[in-house]
Amino acid sequence: MANPSQFGFQDASSPIMEELVEFHDHALMVALAICSLVLYLLTLMLMEKLSSNTVDAQEVELIWTILPAIVLILLALPSLQILYMMDEIDEPDLTLKAIGHQWYWTYEYTDFKDLSFDSYMVPTSELPSGHFRLLEVDHRVVVPMESPIRVIITAGDVLHSWAVPTLGVKTDAIPGRLNQTSFITTRPGIFYGQCSEICGANHSYMPIVVESTPLTHFENWSSLLSAS
Repeated sequence: MANPSQFGFQDASSPIMEELVEFHDHALMVALAICSLVLYLLTLMLMEKLSSNTVDAQEVELIWTILPAIVLILLALPSLQILYMMDEIDEPDLTLKAIGHQWYWTYEYTDFKDLSFDSYMVPTSELPSGHFRLLEVDHRVVVPMESPIRVIITAGDVLHSWAVPTLGVKTDAIPGRLNQTSFITTRPGIFYGQCSEICGANHSYMPIVVESTPLTHFENWSSLLSAS
């Protein structure tokens, strides 16, 4: 959950998000090194300690060809690794289908019979004390902790996007097309997200809430919901 005046990412709650935060820090260090080098060279030139007469043109061209290539390699390799990790879906324990509508989400647990529900934002006038305005829903997505979850995402009307920042998940919901993503929650908790594709007048009123619980609690919840 984001905090007021927060500077930086939310706490990572999935292995993918941990990798994304690490890559972000890595890219910032590379950018800092480049800026420091450029600032140092500019300082030398302003102090007239470096000029076209002191450095051979062929050496300069060699340096500014090799250095950017090294920088690109340092950024590309970890980036490609994370991209492949995000696309990899290997024998999920649970498959969840999320369908975007104007302006709510429908969820179907495809591994269970007749386990589906609509998830609407709770109006401010009906919001219980201590809950978050514009983020709480009447039916949360409950998933077992430390289990691979596959999410199949589509839309029933216009473009939407299913995004939960702390899980490192953001996938477009496109009418007539099935997209998929996956995640593993590393700790119990409640994780908030929102539709991240402008979809109409009430775009900002279709939040996403994922609740990660131990397996026994998830089984009890699914049994109660199926019975009702």
